[in-house]
Amino acid sequence: MKKYIGTKMLQALPMNRGDYNKYRGWNIPENENPNDEGYLVEYEDGYQSWSPKEVFENAYRDCEGLTFGIAIELLKKGVKVARDGWNGKGMFVYYVSANKYKSCTDAGDSISDSDGMVEYEPYLAIKNVKGTVSTWVPSINDVLSEDWVIVE
Repeated sequence: MKKYIGTKMLQALPMNRGDYNKYRGWNIPENENPNDEGYLVEYEDGYQSWSPKEVFENAYRDCEGLTFGIAIELLKKGVKVARDGWNGKGMFVYYVSANKYKSCTDAGDSISDSDGMVEYEPYLAIKNVKGTVSTWVPSINDVLSEDWVIVE
């Protein structure tokens, strides 16, 4: 078998097995311990389930204090991220997908296709403190930090 790793965002609330069964309106089966610790989990599509504490905590981590690797995965899914320690208010990084744009330079033929379109590779952009946007390349400190947060 191949190995897989997942990245998804969900909401969770600590809840034991007994309280989860009450929440769902179910009777707890005799072979289950109502005091088992775990989490009520709700996925983006609204689906809810219960996860044992150890299973949940091995699979998920709080969205505060993320590594850059997790931040990159979230960026590719359209989520905006920022460093918690950034001083500028309203700053965040986002992912810009590959696309084509109409050439607006005199370089025209040397960079565009027959329709005058220029192909762009994907890149990261940052909304700066002044409200302007520019391309962004992380520093080594950004890459090694674990203070990345999701920007709503």
